[in-house]
Amino acid sequence: MIDHSLVKRFRQEVGDRLAHQRRLDQANGLPAMTGEDERQFARALISQVLEEHARSEIGLGRTPPTVEEEEALAAGIHAALFGVGRLQPLLDDTEVENIDINGCDRVFVSYADGQEIMHDPVADSDDELTELIQILAAYSGLSSRPFDTANPQLDLRLPDGSRLSAVMDVTVRPAVSIRRARLGKVFMSDLIGNGTLSPDVGKFLSAAIAARKNIMIAGSTNAGKTTLLRALANEIQPSERLITVERALELGLDQFPELHPNVVAFEQRLPNSEGQGEISMAELVRRSLRMNPSRVIVGEVLGDEIVTMLNAMTQGNDGSLSTIHANSSMEVFNRISTYALQAGERLPIDATHMLIAGAIDFVVFIEKRNDYHVGGTLRRYVSSVREVNGCDGRVLSSEVFAPGPDGTALPHAPVSCLEELAAHGYHPGGW
Repeated sequence: MIDHSLVKRFRQEVGDRLAHQRRLDQANGLPAMTGEDERQFARALISQVLEEHARSEIGLGRTPPTVEEEEALAAGIHAALFGVGRLQPLLDDTEVENIDINGCDRVFVSYADGQEIMHDPVADSDDELTELIQILAAYSGLSSRPFDTANPQLDLRLPDGSRLSAVMDVTVRPAVSIRRARLGKVFMSDLIGNGTLSPDVGKFLSAAIAARKNIMIAGSTNAGKTTLLRALANEIQPSERLITVERALELGLDQFPELHPNVVAFEQRLPNSEGQGEISMAELVRRSLRMNPSRVIVGEVLGDEIVTMLNAMTQGNDGSLSTIHANSSMEVFNRISTYALQAGERLPIDATHMLIAGAIDFVVFIEKRNDYHVGGTLRRYVSSVREVNGCDGRVLSSEVFAPGPDGTALPHAPVSCLEELAAHGYHPGGW
C-alpha cells in the first residue's frame, strides 16, 4: 500500500521546485521548457526528493522505503503532477462535456453546444491506455483501486473532479467514459441564468433546503443531476456539518471550505484481490449517522443502500439529498421499490412505499434534450417537481411543478407545506 499523504506532500515539493526553475529560466531570458523537457526535469526532481526522504528516514533511525516502494511513490508523484497524459488538453477545455474512448484511437468528444466529434488518439496502444488508467486508479480517490483482468471495472474521480468509468476484458478493447465536472462551484443563480431552473422553481428549492426538506433528484444519465445536487448543497448554511457518501468521490463539497467548512466525504471501498476489505455504500450510510451529521448527502443511489438511506431520512436527519436514475418523477417510486427488493431487508413493496412516504418530501426531475430544430442545442432543465403526500397502499403524490409548453417546470398544484416554505422566503405567484 502506498502512503497517499506522502504522494501528496512530495507532489507539492516537486511542483514548487519545478515552478522555481521556471521562474529562474524566465528571469535569465531562457526559453520555456517543452512539455517533454519538463517531464524529464520532473523525474530528476522526483528522484532527488525521494533520495532526501530516504536520508531523512535513516537519520531518524527509521527504515527508508524499499526500491519497490520508491518506484511506486515516483509513479504516483508523476501521475499527480502531470494529470492524465494526452487526455489533459481535453480536460482543460471548459467546453468539453464528455469523452468516450473505445480503444486508444477511437476517441469521441461531446461539447456543451451539443456537437460530437472524433478526436486524435489519446495513447499509442491499448496497453498504454490501460496503463494510464491503472496509474490514475492507484492514485485517485481515498484508496488505490485495481484495474486489471481480475478487476475489469473501474469508477473514480479525476483530480479535476471529472468522473471516469472504465472497463476491460468484457469489451474487445478497453473502453473509457469521462464525464466532465464543468461546473464544480455552482449556485442556484447559475442554473437560473442558464435556463436549468425557472426563477420560481429556484426560489422554491432554496426555501425547501432552508426548511430542511428531504429531496431526491431524478433524471437520466448525464442530465445534470450531480450539478443540481451541488447547487442545492450550496444553499446549505456553512454552520452545518455535512456527510457525503459516494461510490467514487465526485461531489467535492469539501473542496470549498468557504462554503462548507465542516464536511466529511465517504467513498465506497472495493474488496482487494482476496475479496477482503470491502466497505459498501449501505455500511457507509449507517456509519455516517454516527458521525454527528446535520445532513447526509448520498451522491447516487444505485442499489441496496436505498433502505438505509430512507431510514436515515426518517431518523432526524432532515434535509438530506440524493440522486437516482429514473425516466420521470413518478417513476422514482417504482425505482426505489426495485432497489429495496434487492436489499438484505427484502422489503415488500407496501413497506417500501410507507418508508418512501415517511422519508422523501420532494422529487425533482431534471431532463436533457437535444433540440435539433434549433441547431442541435443541448438543453438541461427541471421539468417536474413532485411532492410526496402520504401512503395508501401506494405512494400518494402531487406534481406541484409540471412541464410547461417548452418543457420547463411551471406551477401546477398547491404545496401542502406552503407555510413552512413561506417562512423561508418562498411566496408563489399564485395558482
